[in-house]
Amino acid sequence: MNYEKKPINAIKKPMSNDYLEIENSDGMPGLVDSTIALNFLLTAKSGIRNCAVALTEIADPEARTEVRKMLNVAIDLHAEISNLMMKKGWFHPYQVSEQFKLDKMSAQAALQIANMQLFPGDTSRLGTFATPNY
Repeated sequence: MNYEKKPINAIKKPMSNDYLEIENSDGMPGLVDSTIALNFLLTAKSGIRNCAVALTEIADPEARTEVRKMLNVAIDLHAEISNLMMKKGWFHPYQVSEQFKLDKMSAQAALQIANMQLFPGDTSRLGTFATPNY
């Protein structure tokens, strides 16, 4: 497979509170994609851990065989996700300084998003929709 390599989020300017305008969403698709991929990677890792623990608790040979198969599938999935993330430039397990830069950018973006006024102070819906009784 040939994947296009893109940085996770090339946010060139501080995020604007006018987040509904398309030009203010620059870099967001890459950030969202990388976040979903990271969540998937962590879930796969958790599945590996759970299968490994289950293997230590199972006495039935047939059940152990099935769980061992599940473990191998989970390990393969983790490798696929890791490879995809590395090819996309979202994950640098062998370059700690590069990974640190990505993590720092992600943390800054998360802080910017957290500081945005996403919901208006007045949440009254009266007058927003056409209704027959108002």
